[in-house]
Amino acid sequence: MLSRFDAIVAALLQVEPAELNAACTPEGEATSSVCVLVYRVTGQRLAGTVAGAVLPAALRIVLIVALAYVAQRLVRRLIKRFVRGVTEEGIARLGALRQRGPLAATGPIDLTRATMRTETIGGVLRSISTAVIWTVALFLVLGEFNVNLGPLIAGAGIAGVAIGFGSQTLVRDFLSGIFMLLEDQYGVGDIVDVGEATGVVEAITLRTSRLRDVEGTVWWVPNGEIRRVGNKSQQWARSLMDVGVAYDTDITHAQAVIKGVADDLWRDPEWSEQIIEEPEVWGVENFGPNEIVIRMVLKVQPAKQWAVNRELRARLKQAFDAAGIEIPFAQRTIWVRHEDGAPASTAHRRSEAGPEGIENSGPVLRGPLNAPETPK
Repeated sequence: MLSRFDAIVAALLQVEPAELNAACTPEGEATSSVCVLVYRVTGQRLAGTVAGAVLPAALRIVLIVALAYVAQRLVRRLIKRFVRGVTEEGIARLGALRQRGPLAATGPIDLTRATMRTETIGGVLRSISTAVIWTVALFLVLGEFNVNLGPLIAGAGIAGVAIGFGSQTLVRDFLSGIFMLLEDQYGVGDIVDVGEATGVVEAITLRTSRLRDVEGTVWWVPNGEIRRVGNKSQQWARSLMDVGVAYDTDITHAQAVIKGVADDLWRDPEWSEQIIEEPEVWGVENFGPNEIVIRMVLKVQPAKQWAVNRELRARLKQAFDAAGIEIPFAQRTIWVRHEDGAPASTAHRRSEAGPEGIENSGPVLRGPLNAPETPK
């Protein structure tokens, strides 16, 4: 039935109320004000009927999309504010722990790493919130087209279960990536050992981690396949070096030489920033088949242990040569006999065909393997 307002409109348009009622009042439904407005402007029954059926649904769809957009912007802003607060609070806590705990002796904390981690987590939260908001908006829009959402939701649930069973590995990779970021197991630039591969982390996503090893090979490792992680460049590293000396070496003198070389490197302006604490010589670590092993350690900046070790080896070689300390090498005793049982000659020379490279040698030859021989 027409309302009093619609009846007045019909009188003004000089249109029969019955005709306006037939055009703008579908059976069992209320009169469409949009239809009445369009009918009043155009005087066309078809235009009014189409406008009354389409325009309200279109306006509601536009309103749904607009509200979804506004909700997305608000949620993103809230997440951004939350992430910023977490970052600032975490940096403050790290600073306090650094002053009270064992980190006080290390170098400055890399705040960029913490910021990158929280920003990555914020990106994940933003993606999830965007997906939820626009999924709800899609269902509301489908409802405006009189689509029965019950079977659709049930079918989506069944499809989700099937996809979940088929993509368990993918879901596991994503969950592992999220926890890896939350726990800060490693970041871009770290040197890590993940079991199958060891190298520098070049990129991290929620599904995979990309590493490049020392030979330049790029490894793509799914996060769900990583069972354990060894991070060799987090906070600080230890340069551990086992130095071998001959058995007839004065151990006290050798330790003093090793400590002096390490202290000189520690005081060197070129290397002092790489070494955090004073080097320590722990003493005799092992008795090897050819050497006595003396262990020395240095606390260094992350990922700098290999460069420090190389420089130390070069300086130790020069210091040992100057101090007359023998660097041990493998030795072998060789007995050479004639096939006819004749006495062996006291002279020896290198054979061009012999497997040992010695022919007609003296009864005993001592010295380093493959060392040049001199006639006695």
